[in-house]
Amino acid sequence: MVTLGELVMILDLARQGLSVSAIARRTGRDRKTIRTYIARGLEPPAYKPREPAPSPLAPFEPFLRERIGRFPELTGRRLWREIRDLGFGGGYATVTDFLRTIRPPAEPAAFERRFETPPGRQAQVDFAFFKVRFEDEPGAERIVWLFSAVLGHSRMMWARFVAQQDLVTVLRCHVAAFTALGGVPQEILYDRMRTAVLGEVDDRGIVYNDKLLALAAHYGFLPKACRPYRAKTKGKVERPFRYVREDFFLARSFRNLEDLNAQFTQWLDQVANRRLHGTTGRIVTEHFAEEQPTLRRLPAGPFNAVLRLERRISHEGMISVGGNLYSVPDGTRRRPVEVQVTASEIHILEDGRLVAAHPVLEGRGRRRIAEGHRSLPPPHNSTTTRAGASASPSAPAAAAGVAPRSLAIYEAIGRRLAAGEPAR
Repeated sequence: MVTLGELVMILDLARQGLSVSAIARRTGRDRKTIRTYIARGLEPPAYKPREPAPSPLAPFEPFLRERIGRFPELTGRRLWREIRDLGFGGGYATVTDFLRTIRPPAEPAAFERRFETPPGRQAQVDFAFFKVRFEDEPGAERIVWLFSAVLGHSRMMWARFVAQQDLVTVLRCHVAAFTALGGVPQEILYDRMRTAVLGEVDDRGIVYNDKLLALAAHYGFLPKACRPYRAKTKGKVERPFRYVREDFFLARSFRNLEDLNAQFTQWLDQVANRRLHGTTGRIVTEHFAEEQPTLRRLPAGPFNAVLRLERRISHEGMISVGGNLYSVPDGTRRRPVEVQVTASEIHILEDGRLVAAHPVLEGRGRRRIAEGHRSLPPPHNSTTTRAGASASPSAPAAAAGVAPRSLAIYEAIGRRLAAGEPAR
């Protein structure tokens, strides 16, 4: 095959009147070849395409296809991290270019107006709904909720998975979020969650839960309800829910709620809050380091607002609060008792007298028996948590209300039984 330059020279020599043999001698080509190209005229030569170089991603493409087939919402960053752990040495762009060819097309979304807040001004709080199957409960599907607080300026996020959205959980999560952030924003924007916003009255405006108002007064922030049917005004907290679901939650396994939160906290610290944020263009933790000094200082004392409940003691000497069971001492009368719940503790009162105090348990379906509440040790097959239970099966304590008897009494009873007399 001749090059384009050689073809132009052959045709030029032919136009000058040189014979085929003369052109063949000058170019070193065969006369048949010269005659063929003169007859064909000026056409660009056809080159065979080069064999494509093998892609460094090729060994990992089946893995990526399988992951996207099962979990189409997984982020490119998550998949890139996963195949890096498998030995892939290429860049992030190589992965995203391939994912565009295999990911299902997304529906076009309407344009949104961007709204930014000054540092320290606002945080946004909301719950998101998740379904999970814990390894400790095979076959059972559980519902958990993700409480999330996101600072509007730096996008720093604090979040925790919880078993319910009750008021005690909401208060406890606020306290934990403020402690972790080391301060309090000027205002917190809420969707109309029932535990925060009770409703709207024409002459009073928004009606908030009084315990939430007590929390706001203690920490010095202003609660602010999202306008009805305008959930997109809370985009800074709702968009991360999709990010959490796609980059963390999908395609993972968890033993229980504690393991779920342990893995999630690690992901927050090492991935989510260390990423380059797509909207602000800043590393989240570095941006937060600038915003943190503008937050309000934490109050000196703890938040101790009390939620009062009435509960009846069960036949096992337990009361139920928030789906968990807490013990009362042996001998407590089985009748309704007053329960005072704070963000971190549960107090049980009988006739105004404190008879038991417990830390609030996370999750649901858990039991706690406090130290000293049971005079006998638990059975050998019991899995109920007992705080500081000191009695052991080899040395059981006497049951409450049973007087000890002399050994001579038991010897006399034994003689009567041996003689066939009834024991008295």
